[in-house]
Amino acid sequence: MLAALGCSSDASKTRAAEAVVRHFFSALPEGDCEVLAPLLATGGSARPCVETVRELRGHGLTLVGIVESTVDGRDAEAVLVRARVAHGGRERPAPWLLRVERQDGDWRVRF
Repeated sequence: MLAALGCSSDASKTRAAEAVVRHFFSALPEGDCEVLAPLLATGGSARPCVETVRELRGHGLTLVGIVESTVDGRDAEAVLVRARVAHGGRERPAPWLLRVERQDGDWRVRF
């Protein structure tokens, strides 16, 4: 029974993390930090939303799809999302590994 609960919890975490990644990339073309900032992780090496968005948009990054996601074995409040991204309209050969962290109850992408 406990294993089933753990899987369910992991599944809900990975679904939530994937949803944040999709939401972030769908809002990225507009560049609106009112929308994007709450989706970005803060603290540590995180840069301000304006800088992050400027860089990502400058490279023309778009989400192609999500390959898989797993709860980080070192931190139960983080999910590692492997995502296929395009750079200037061309899909990168290797997926990006994005870390999505739960901060203050919300899932946020760390770039």
